[in-house]
Amino acid sequence: VFGATGQASVSAMEGGSVTLNSSFRQIKQDDCIQWRFGKYLLVDTNVTAGRITVYDDVFDGRFRNRLKLDNQTGSLTITNITMKHTGKYGLKNDNRPMRKSFILTVYKDISVTEGDSVTLNTDLTEISKNDILWECETELIAVIHRATQRFSTSDGGDGRFRNRLKLDNQTGSLTITNITTEHAGDYKLKITGGKRSSKAFRVSVYARLPIPFFSKIFSSSSNCTLLCSVFVVSRVTLSWYEGNSLLSSVSVSDLSFSVSLPLEVGMRIKTATAVCSTIPSATRLNIWTSANSVTHVQ
Repeated sequence: VFGATGQASVSAMEGGSVTLNSSFRQIKQDDCIQWRFGKYLLVDTNVTAGRITVYDDVFDGRFRNRLKLDNQTGSLTITNITMKHTGKYGLKNDNRPMRKSFILTVYKDISVTEGDSVTLNTDLTEISKNDILWECETELIAVIHRATQRFSTSDGGDGRFRNRLKLDNQTGSLTITNITTEHAGDYKLKITGGKRSSKAFRVSVYARLPIPFFSKIFSSSSNCTLLCSVFVVSRVTLSWYEGNSLLSSVSVSDLSFSVSLPLEVGMRIKTATAVCSTIPSATRLNIWTSANSVTHVQ
C-alpha cells in the first residue's frame, strides 16, 4: 500500500501472473492513468474520453497478449510472465498527485537432484563489453570484471561453494557442481557495461531417491499381498497406482530408517506402479502381478 508516491519490490515465477496494484478503489471520471515499463508506454487511459489504449507490441513484443487492465481499479496484470519482464514499472495519474513504481523480479524455477550439476545461463554469446555479478541470496559468489581481467568465484561465507563453482569466461554462465540441499535458494545475475540486464533463478535441490524394494508377505491361489519398502529416507511419499488412479500412499517428513506400503492384489488388479517421490523427482517401478508371481521393471 502506497501513499502519493512510493516504490515496491514484487516477485513472480516464470509462467505465472503478477498484478501491479494501483491502490485505487475506483477510477474517477477525470483520471488519466499511464503504465510504463522503463521508458516504454504500456497503457494509456482517459476515463472522461472513455479511452483505454494498450501498447503490448512495444519493446520487441514481449508484452503481446499478456497485459490486462482492471477497468475499476486501474491495476495492471501481466500474464504468462517471462524473465524478460523483469524491470521497473511506473504508474502515473495526471489528475492525482501520485506516482508509483514497482521493481519486478521474475524467477526461473530450476529443480535439480542432489549430487548433480546445474548451469545458470546468462544467455550471452560473449561478454567482451560486459561485467558480470552473481549473487546467492545477498552474497556475492562470482565476478567477471573485464577492465581488470578479473574472473573469480567465492567459497561463500560458510564454505558451502568451495570447489563447486565454475564460471564460463566466454558467456558468464555459472555452473554449480556436486550440488547439495545447502545450495538451494535464490540466485541473481547482474550484467553491466555494454548490455545492462538482470536475471533471477530459484534453485530447488531434491534428495536422490532410493529404488523401492519388494517382498511378498502373503500368497494364495487367488491373491497375494505385496510390500513395497524404501530405506533411510526423509521427506518422501511412497504410493501405489493402477494406471493413473492412486490406490494408496504414505508419507514421511523426518528422517526414517524405512517406510513400507502394502498392496493386496488379485483378480481385479493385474498391474500396478510403485512410486517413491519427492516432487518433482520420482522413482517409478512398474509391477506385473499375479497370485503366485511378481516381477518388476524400472
